[in-house]
This record gives sequence, structure tokens and C-alpha cells, in this order.
Amino acid sequence: MSKFTEVAKIDELEDGAMRAVSAAGRAILLARVGDKYYAVDNLCPHMKGNLSKGKLEGTVVTCPLHGSQFDISNGQVVRWLKGGLMSKVGSALKPSKDLTVYNVKVEDGKVLVEV
Repeated sequence: MSKFTEVAKIDELEDGAMRAVSAAGRAILLARVGDKYYAVDNLCPHMKGNLSKGKLEGTVVTCPLHGSQFDISNGQVVRWLKGGLMSKVGSALKPSKDLTVYNVKVEDGKVLVEV
């Protein structure tokens, strides 16, 4: 049974920022774009890169290890690996996988994630 868990206060994350949080033992990437908060898996499904150490452009986060990109608004793969021969080999060995998306709500100045 899932429940909403507080992971941050609204003033702890500026527009365009992201950070790693933990809820119910899960590593979650929490990001703010405008006035909206997003929560997805923090570990890249390719080789477990820490997405919170990557780059956020709009709602697209880029993994710092191999350049995979994901849309944090829906978890979908935008680009699986960065390209080139190694990308083709890597894709053959490990097919692309979307991120899990978690419901987020804001109440009383707190950011809550459903896990």
C-alpha cells in the first residue's frame, strides 16, 4: 500500500534544481521546474548512474555516466546512451528502460512523494 512521504520543504529546491532524496528505502530524484515538482528513480536503468549528479534542461535529465536522457514528467527515455559504436553495443546488451515516476503533491509548504 502506497502513501505520501515528505521528502523536502518547498523552499529547499529552486526552479531548475534537482537533488537525491530517499523515501521508503527508494532512491528518488526530486526536481523542480517552474512551480511543479517531479519525482522519478534516481538511478539510471543503464548502469545505475546517479541522475541527481547529471544535468537538467527543462524536464529532461541527462545521466552523467553515458548520456542517457529521460523526461522526468513521464519517465520516458528521450535518448538511450550518447551515440556511436559503444552506444549500439550497449543498447544491444541492455535495451532502454523508462524511469519509474512517483506522484508528487505539495501541502503546507512540504513536498510529498507517493511511494
